[in-house]
Amino acid sequence: MGPHPAVAAIRLAVRRVLTDILDDHGRPPGRPAHEQPPTPLVLVACSGGADSMALASALAFEAPRLGIRAGGVTVDHGLQAGSDLRAAEVVLRLRELGLDPVESVAVTVGRGGGPEAAARDARYAALDAAVERHGAAAVLLGHTRDDQAETVLLGLARGSGIRSLSGMAAVSGAGGRYRRPFLQLDRQTARKACMVQSLPVWDDPHNTDPAYTRSRLRHEGLPALEKALGKGVVEALARTAQLSRDDADALDAWAGRAEAGVRDADGRLECAALYALPPAVRRRVLRRAAIEAGAPAGSLFARHIEEVDRLITGWRGQGDINLPGRVVARRQGGRLVIRQG
Repeated sequence: MGPHPAVAAIRLAVRRVLTDILDDHGRPPGRPAHEQPPTPLVLVACSGGADSMALASALAFEAPRLGIRAGGVTVDHGLQAGSDLRAAEVVLRLRELGLDPVESVAVTVGRGGGPEAAARDARYAALDAAVERHGAAAVLLGHTRDDQAETVLLGLARGSGIRSLSGMAAVSGAGGRYRRPFLQLDRQTARKACMVQSLPVWDDPHNTDPAYTRSRLRHEGLPALEKALGKGVVEALARTAQLSRDDADALDAWAGRAEAGVRDADGRLECAALYALPPAVRRRVLRRAAIEAGAPAGSLFARHIEEVDRLITGWRGQGDINLPGRVVARRQGGRLVIRQG
């Protein structure tokens, strides 16, 4: 008799990702296993919650069968009393699953961008450091289809274009180090997989704390949408994410090709050539130019780019446009100059 359907689903999702990692980091497709270079190490980021514990269990099962080393990292954000003890428990659970190396990393959460963003920044910095320390090929993250739906709704509320509607990528980070095998699986599947495998899970109180935007969305917003629109909302939002990502990738590629054609011999942007581009492509060219000049991508919002765009489409002799990172955009004699002021 085979494994429970939920367990089979999480294992299949992880097996597919591990095969991709082998092809990317271990051996070219089709090369025999005995010819491959040193065994790649894959880490799982685990909080002790149902999603990441299910992911850790699937990694522990599948990795040895593919000749991959499997380890784990848990990040102690220090935001709750006893968080260090919780992290130590997670380390023990990961070791019991057979993962090695396993470590707990304590981080200091700053205040920039709000509590959720600050915790996320600290967590990814710790995971990046763990990748470098262990020479890992990849880190698996337990984000599910439900998380993806929430991310799309948060992006919609920001009103910052289709890139924000594209949610989380299945593969992201430097060199494609972050992999999200569960983006096509719902949260209940992960929880069920833990239950049938008798894996203890920890429910983070922050996930139900109404002080956090994502928590309110999870427990109030999405249920209200499902009540009004039906049970397919999560799946539809996840599908929207993928369609939006495809569109955004295509427009980014178009903007990359268009950029060379709108610069003069001195590298300045020609306003007439910019005006001829479709707005979605033109704004991407402007955004790329601003980032290249030193504007931090995370601080550059749609309203900034719209102001610069008006130097092209609504020119009435406006003055300089100040952008984050002390970058200034100005129009000079039919050319757009974007540089640090």
